Amino acid sequence: MNKRRCAWPGDDALYQSYHDTEWGVPLHDDQRLFEFLILEGAQAGLSWITILRKRENYRAAFDGFDPMRIARYDANKIESLLQNAGIVRNRLKVAAAVVNAQKFLDVRDEFGSFDKFIWQFVGGEPKQNKWRSHSLIPATTPESDAMSKELKLRGFKFVGSTICYAHMQATGMVNDHTTGCFRYSELLKVKG
Repeated sequence: MNKRRCAWPGDDALYQSYHDTEWGVPLHDDQRLFEFLILEGAQAGLSWITILRKRENYRAAFDGFDPMRIARYDANKIESLLQNAGIVRNRLKVAAAVVNAQKFLDVRDEFGSFDKFIWQFVGGEPKQNKWRSHSLIPATTPESDAMSKELKLRGFKFVGSTICYAHMQATGMVNDHTTGCFRYSELLKVKG
């Protein structure tokens, strides 16, 4: 029997797997939160499936998303990344990953963890929305606006409100599965 899921994964097996196992699951691991921050920035102007298909290439190219290593990337490393066909070869996005790694480490030092900092925008618990249709889900919210503003003030790049909201959805800060989706009720039971 086929489970009812949100409409956006369509029939794509990779997209369905991501939807069924990752999207919207509360995430508190700093390195994984950093990974999503970088991938969401890389997505700007592109579809998420494009980035999802390149995720393993990103993991290899960006040292498993180790922020301490990425923060030390120099101009030569950036140039080598721009030759890597397995990632989005956009100079601004690649350079932003380095800056964001540096700023991520600053936030982690200040707050004890990036997790503690980022989850404050939803009060530490997932926000349970009740969208009946994907078309009703907003691209931004007051929470994503606040997150974007704070990240920009701290020097992060590619962290507009739409990117921040996508990050919140991906990392389970909000439950934006539609109410008819089998994951919606499953994730209602998961606490932050």
